[in-house]
Amino acid sequence: MSVGEATATATSSDVLALDDIHVYYGAIHALKGVSLRVGAGEIVTLIGANGAGKSTTLRAINGMNRPRQGSIRFQGADITTAPPHTIVKSGIAQSPEGRRLFPRMSVTENLEMGAFQRTDKENFQEDIDRVFELFPRLYERRSQKAGTMSGGEQQMCAIGRALMARPKLLLLDEPSMGLAPIFVEKIFEIILTINGQGTPVLLVEQNALMALDSAHRGYVMETGRITLSGAASELKTNEAVQKAYLGLD
Repeated sequence: MSVGEATATATSSDVLALDDIHVYYGAIHALKGVSLRVGAGEIVTLIGANGAGKSTTLRAINGMNRPRQGSIRFQGADITTAPPHTIVKSGIAQSPEGRRLFPRMSVTENLEMGAFQRTDKENFQEDIDRVFELFPRLYERRSQKAGTMSGGEQQMCAIGRALMARPKLLLLDEPSMGLAPIFVEKIFEIILTINGQGTPVLLVEQNALMALDSAHRGYVMETGRITLSGAASELKTNEAVQKAYLGLD
């Protein structure tokens, strides 16, 4: 798909497919015909200004905001009207904006919550070990209350908690928000590692430069609509994207 197209064409390799999604908050028309795709093995980023509808798109996918119109398919199955717990069980996990950890619980207990719906408890320790391998800092803090950690450490814990669900698609909502540059770089390194291990990622991120540097494809959202889409490398060189989101004149 070339830069400038605002539609998404279905393919057999789609892990996630949104078609003509309309979401309302009361009388407010928040999403106005959003269509997008995430393919197997991809990192796809959704960029846009505050209030553009990025987080609402994720909330439509995870079942928190049910669309009035359109369809959402995950691995070929229609999940448009599925409840959130069913969507999580099907293989979609999210690290939400603001982390939303259980602050009085330990790091390990927060990670365990990510595996709450799993029945294969025999693989539990293997997955805990994987998270600690990805995030050595969490191993050091494993007995510490999550609410006492730094913002970067809490973000690592939120991503680790999502990974404990063994997702077939990982949704990341503003993973770099409020973090020091050194933590931002680390978080994006981890995102690339997770994707390299085979997990597709849909990334909502205000740091458009980091997002486009990491993603395979991207969508630009404005006031509830997809206005541009294409290869991340092409979006990065698009004049309108540069002026609006990359701080380049």
